[in-house]
Amino acid sequence: MSRPAVDVLAGRLSVSVQGDSARSFNAAFELEGSAERGRLVLATPLGTQLARAEWSPQQVTLRSREGERSYPDLESLAGDAFGERIPLAALVDWLRGRPWPGASSRARPGGFEQLGWQVDLSRHVDGWVVAERLAAPVISVRAKLDAPGETAAR
Repeated sequence: MSRPAVDVLAGRLSVSVQGDSARSFNAAFELEGSAERGRLVLATPLGTQLARAEWSPQQVTLRSREGERSYPDLESLAGDAFGERIPLAALVDWLRGRPWPGASSRARPGGFEQLGWQVDLSRHVDGWVVAERLAAPVISVRAKLDAPGETAAR
């Protein structure tokens, strides 16, 4: 009996925060699962694993060079990892080119708005997803998805 295919997304991820404490983060990523249960691996361009997040309804954990930490939800993990509360649960769906079903959204040309973020899917066919929060501090999350079959991080 064969197992069902697992929907894995991989590519490159860039997070930039503007303002007084401007900072940015770039990594290769591999994402498996859904907003409810999944795994996100971040790696350097050479493939060295930086961090591995796993989540389920019971727990959210992050394993990195600094050790293992637990969080109440994905947004708290993002706040610790990136210095800002990025809606990681929603990002799982945004990367797949759709609004997250856990909150209302509003269509806009080339994408949609959700949770105070503008999600640009105008280049999704080429693998690009851009999500921007325009409220201060302005945050931009850019992802370039690999073609199916390629993987960026393990």
